[in-house]
Amino acid sequence: MTRKTVTTASLLLMILTAGVGCADEGLSLRDLRTGRPVGLYEALPALQSAQVVLVGEQHDHAGHHAAQLQIILALHRAGTPVAVALEMFEHRSQAVLDAWVAGKMDEKAFAPHFRANWGETWTLYRDIFIACRDKGIPMVAVNVPREITSQVARWGFASLTAEQLGLLPTVTCRVDLEYLDLMRRAHGHASMDEEAFTRFCEAQLVWDASMAVYSLEYLRRNQERTVVLLTGSVHAWKKGIPAQIHRLSSETRVKVLLPETSGRFQRDSVTHEDADYLILVP
Repeated sequence: MTRKTVTTASLLLMILTAGVGCADEGLSLRDLRTGRPVGLYEALPALQSAQVVLVGEQHDHAGHHAAQLQIILALHRAGTPVAVALEMFEHRSQAVLDAWVAGKMDEKAFAPHFRANWGETWTLYRDIFIACRDKGIPMVAVNVPREITSQVARWGFASLTAEQLGLLPTVTCRVDLEYLDLMRRAHGHASMDEEAFTRFCEAQLVWDASMAVYSLEYLRRNQERTVVLLTGSVHAWKKGIPAQIHRLSSETRVKVLLPETSGRFQRDSVTHEDADYLILVP
């Protein structure tokens, strides 16, 4: 893949552009390689150098979505061509996102499509979608049909029919001991027996692998862009989607930002093996 080099000129453009920084200076991060606190704009050159930037979320946390928007806008204002990839939309709904970004669908018409994909949470994501539409930032649907992951969680990957497999990208679903341990750390699920927990992990792996494939497919068609992937923090975790991206395309440059989350990703326990930056959300 080819990528334009991040230059000093792009950073000067970021500084000189009217309004840059004012809305985004409040986002605090911890650089997990060095352990020190940094501001968003101090981290921005590293994010600009990546081809895929994963920004995790707890789906019902408004502060996490506000942080995601700040990161998207900071990259955009710095002159980095970005596309926003979404766990919230199934790949087969891509035409709806295209119509939204193109201004061919108003909010009243679009909201039912969001609801069909992701439930009654439009208000939490609205600012991100409005910003992408207003600024012409492409939005990319990377999730798989919910009925497929539900079936895998209940009956296992082997239960999928040829027709159902046709609704997925080509993915490998091999749950090894490391992935099982990852899911235990993330989800617990002590009440499940071993077979049920393995099926649950298969469903998670289908999500991780599919979102990796769809993100890479978009990147190959649009090599000038940085893909900012918004997804649940466990998917964004380095051992989730990033591991699948590396397996499929080891040369692809990836950065991961996870929001601090009580009981899961906390500043006293999260390390560089989990993410590149921890988002310190009040």
